[in-house]
Amino acid sequence: MSKREINCVGIFHHPRKPESLELAEEMARMLRQCGKAPWVSSSWDRDTIAAQMDSLDLIITLGGDGSILRAARLGARHDVPILGVKMGRVSFLGEISPGNWERPLTSVLAGEYWLEEHMMLHAAVWRHDVSISQAHEALNEVVVSRGGLARLVRIAARVDDSQLTTYSADGVIVSTATGSTGYALAVGGPVLPPELRNILVIPIAPHLSLDRAVVLPQGATVELRIFTDHQAILTVDGQFQVELQSGDVVKIAASPHLAHFVRLLDRAYFYKTLMERLRWEM
Repeated sequence: MSKREINCVGIFHHPRKPESLELAEEMARMLRQCGKAPWVSSSWDRDTIAAQMDSLDLIITLGGDGSILRAARLGARHDVPILGVKMGRVSFLGEISPGNWERPLTSVLAGEYWLEEHMMLHAAVWRHDVSISQAHEALNEVVVSRGGLARLVRIAARVDDSQLTTYSADGVIVSTATGSTGYALAVGGPVLPPELRNILVIPIAPHLSLDRAVVLPQGATVELRIFTDHQAILTVDGQFQVELQSGDVVKIAASPHLAHFVRLLDRAYFYKTLMERLRWEM
């Protein structure tokens, strides 16, 4: 994706963080002074944002990674780049801080940035060979897991129509490289630089079954068939939930859409950020 001239800017604040609305209004004033057209909205107002997406040249999110995940799912379909302002507890995706945003934003408006492309996932649920839910896009991960009861589920995993294994576990995570620093990391998965276009398959608390992450290429298709005598669920980026029945199949592949992030830091920023966020530095 090439850079575009920035005129119309969507600023998405977090509805539960009043300080983010105040900052959004400050940014909007600055953008108007620069001759730009800002548009302010709650990041949770999905339908309103979707209706405006075609007119936007840039998205600014004020919140944590959750706000960025919402924006990415909407913006990727329209190739709108995202600039994240870090207002959450831990943010791997945010680029600038709320206390120092004017100079970085001025640099972005001047075209002094680079774009980082992130692969996304596309997931659909099938029951008796019929699609039962709308397709979902994920920037971080798709998870098939048990519901409320602390009981194992069995999940038969296929890759490109070939049987991989059957997991007995709390669930299975299918993650992008972006998601490798999230839930996937928490269950022992590898850390991947965000621009890699691999797919990770990782069991959650496996019992007497494969307990290692499997790394797949971008073009792979993963099918997860669940077997359970109680509730199971599909979650997408930790923000959408679909109830599953025994025998349901979740089909996951790389999305045709990419998320684009505005970066001002050096291209090797990821490793330094990783150490800082996880407090692994010596």
